Amino acid sequence: MSLELEQPNLFESFEALLAKEDTLEIREFLNDQNISEVADLISEYPEYEARIIANMAIHRAASVFKILDIAQQKDIVKELPSSKTAELLNELPADDRTDFLEELPKAAIRDLIKLLDPEERKITLSLLGYPEDSVGRLMTPDYVYIYANNSMAEVFETIRKYARNSETIDVIYVIDAQGQLIDDVRIRDIILASPDKRVEDIIDGRVVSLKVNEDQENASQVFKMNNRVALPVVDENNILLGIVTIDDMLWVANEEFSEDMQKMGGTEALNEPYLDIPLLKLFRKRVMWLVILFIGELLTATAMGYFEDEIAKAVILALFIPLIISSGGNSGSQASTLIIQAMAVGEISINDWWRVLRREIISGLLLGTVLGLLGFFRVAIWHTIVPELYGPHWMMIGATVGFSLIGVVLWGTLSGSMLPIVLKRLGADPAVSSAPFVATLVDVTGLIIYFSFAYFFLQGLLL
Repeated sequence: MSLELEQPNLFESFEALLAKEDTLEIREFLNDQNISEVADLISEYPEYEARIIANMAIHRAASVFKILDIAQQKDIVKELPSSKTAELLNELPADDRTDFLEELPKAAIRDLIKLLDPEERKITLSLLGYPEDSVGRLMTPDYVYIYANNSMAEVFETIRKYARNSETIDVIYVIDAQGQLIDDVRIRDIILASPDKRVEDIIDGRVVSLKVNEDQENASQVFKMNNRVALPVVDENNILLGIVTIDDMLWVANEEFSEDMQKMGGTEALNEPYLDIPLLKLFRKRVMWLVILFIGELLTATAMGYFEDEIAKAVILALFIPLIISSGGNSGSQASTLIIQAMAVGEISINDWWRVLRREIISGLLLGTVLGLLGFFRVAIWHTIVPELYGPHWMMIGATVGFSLIGVVLWGTLSGSMLPIVLKRLGADPAVSSAPFVATLVDVTGLIIYFSFAYFFLQGLLL
């Protein structure tokens, strides 16, 4: 309730200052707000977004800029004077600056990098040189390091000297003379250590680090399993290159979740906000999978054509086709979604395929039996109401529907659960075995299963 009352006051105050056109008052007002409130102002008044950033203290402007959507960031940089853009980019932490630049066209990156100070330019080019989606793109070189033979007094002197520009001082990193990572020490342990102790007396050697070329998604799992707010990044020789903080990992997790949801919906990952993506690009992202799925559904039509004679002899079988194939598609979509999600959060791995298979066989049989019984009783109940609908062979028709549902649902759960694991084993993204893809696959095979049972139960009767 309090938030609903505060926001209108924030907006009204800003509008009043705009009407007065007092630049100094606007600057003081903006610098007094929380960065989240300034971000709300930018969202509410997009026509003033560049002016808002330009009228803030540069360190606060950078704090606001890095939490904005990429589309807002692009608009602001387009409108800001070059001198202000240079200030803003130089003030941004190296990892946030890299995140922004990698979303831009190459020509724009070249122009903006020219605005950076020599040292910041060197750092940025170094980070952009790492593979896309690697840990190297996320890391920041702003951290505090110490040596094993440092005394506690020397450690505190180092912290006072360098911590101001560090991304975080919750953890201090211990290196040797060659720059190799030895350990990390929590600031709490340093504060509580006796003044006569040295760093080597309080380290435990249980350091966890990331490789600079490691995939960002894998790094997210390392953070989760080790409950860290920051992790060091090293090269193949264990040289400390930088650190990655938890806020970067939260961003990665959000991006990965968005991509997986889009792929599970049967489209390519958009990689930018829906309303900001060009319409032609959105079309290209969606059309490929629609064509693939359409071709898959053509196979369903082909399968129905193959059983045309059987359908002509027993038209009643056609009534249950949508029921059969949709049940298989639904069970496959369920299984696919569950397995993809479990793989994404690290609950299962490729090596667990046999355990998954056993569980899905049992689950598929149980689920199929429930639906199969419902399908059989549906035929039986309708027969009592309209006896001529299914004729004297209603029980065989019911058995066909019931056993077909068991087979199709079982096949759907097995397909939906195994496809993501197989794709992961082949090095592909499991999310591409999306619900529409699994449903299309099960549609075709479901018809084959259905008419196979129809032959078994109805041959010599209706077929």
